[in-house]
Amino acid sequence: MPRTVPIKLTVNGVQHELAVEPRRLLVDVLREDLALTGTHVGCEHGVCGTCTVLVNGESARSCLMFAVGADGAEILTVEGLGQGARLHPLQEAFREAQGLQCGFCTPAMLMVAYELLQQNPSPSEEEIREAISANLCRCTGYQSIVEAVQLAAARHAVAGAR
Repeated sequence: MPRTVPIKLTVNGVQHELAVEPRRLLVDVLREDLALTGTHVGCEHGVCGTCTVLVNGESARSCLMFAVGADGAEILTVEGLGQGARLHPLQEAFREAQGLQCGFCTPAMLMVAYELLQQNPSPSEEEIREAISANLCRCTGYQSIVEAVQLAAARHAVAGAR
């Protein structure tokens, strides 16, 4: 039996104590152990960005991070944005501006947009494009995503919302 290591994660405000193999990736622990399947696995090399979550408030590729490396961290996934069935205002803006596309990249786009709007509540179009540039949209729908972030910014969707 493989050796396991105890870790503690706070995910979307809920504390978890887990025993994980040292080689397990954070994305696998989130999806398989905690059933938080909003975080997607794309390229498994950190190139596409679909596995992006916030670790201690900063975006991170969960397919490149060992779960043991996140021991003690606070993690926010897309499931943590809304409250129950109520969408987060940023998610509402994505829905209204057609920023959802096929949905595969959407959770990661939301996470980088959330991070951006927390740091800069009124980003320019160029700043939005720069923030999402490391996340690939296979639908090539970047314009709608940019418009969704602009809509959220105009509504001050992130300030005070969580």
